[in-house]
Amino acid sequence: MKKIIVEGHRGYCSKYPENTLISFEKALELGVDAIEFDVWLSKDKVPVIIHDGDVSRTTDGEGHVRDKTLEEIKRLDAGKWFGGEFSGQKIPTLREALELFEKNPKLILGVETKEFTYETVDITIGLLKEYGCLERCFFYCFSSRIIKYLKQKYNVTTMGYPDFMMKEYEPGTYQYYDRIGIALKIMTPELCEHFSGMGFPIHLYCADNEENVIKCIEYGADVITANNPVPLIKVLNDRGMRL
Repeated sequence: MKKIIVEGHRGYCSKYPENTLISFEKALELGVDAIEFDVWLSKDKVPVIIHDGDVSRTTDGEGHVRDKTLEEIKRLDAGKWFGGEFSGQKIPTLREALELFEKNPKLILGVETKEFTYETVDITIGLLKEYGCLERCFFYCFSSRIIKYLKQKYNVTTMGYPDFMMKEYEPGTYQYYDRIGIALKIMTPELCEHFSGMGFPIHLYCADNEENVIKCIEYGADVITANNPVPLIKVLNDRGMRL
């Protein structure tokens, strides 16, 4: 029986504010196999975890994260936009997240580079090496140039997306992919079969109800990402398909 990796998208972000320590903690408590998160650098070159470069959607601040020092970033509230009970949650640093993730030494880390610079990659990789978890990472990016850099310089496990979704795409970029990421909104049996035929493990996102989970299984998923991992875990447990 095929085993499928369960990945929490930005932690357990259907129930908790995305990319915060409480979201990651609750995903770990659910028993996910992997957690996806997004990395930017602060003005003073500290890797921090937030999806948008513009902090206004998920904090009480405004402006771009790259224009703020870590001290300024830590003044922002990253929880109360989601619900008053989460007031006081902060944008975590990558180091803080890695300290938390040490609770599960088998956890796979889905590291998405949001800022398309070599410096962001180099600093992030350096910290992951420090914590001894580089071999447990999948590296995601929508920049073909960054995927190529990750593979050529560090030979890490990379995941790109179909060429029509990538920025800076050049012919031949697929040779630098180890895995393919396909969103449910564009997912078809033909598309999944095409990339499976190219030898790529199929990573499908985000399946938040049992119907979508079953569809992902039928389409050959190797990894399924969810904002709410509960239905995903239930279906895989019922079918004996947990990693």
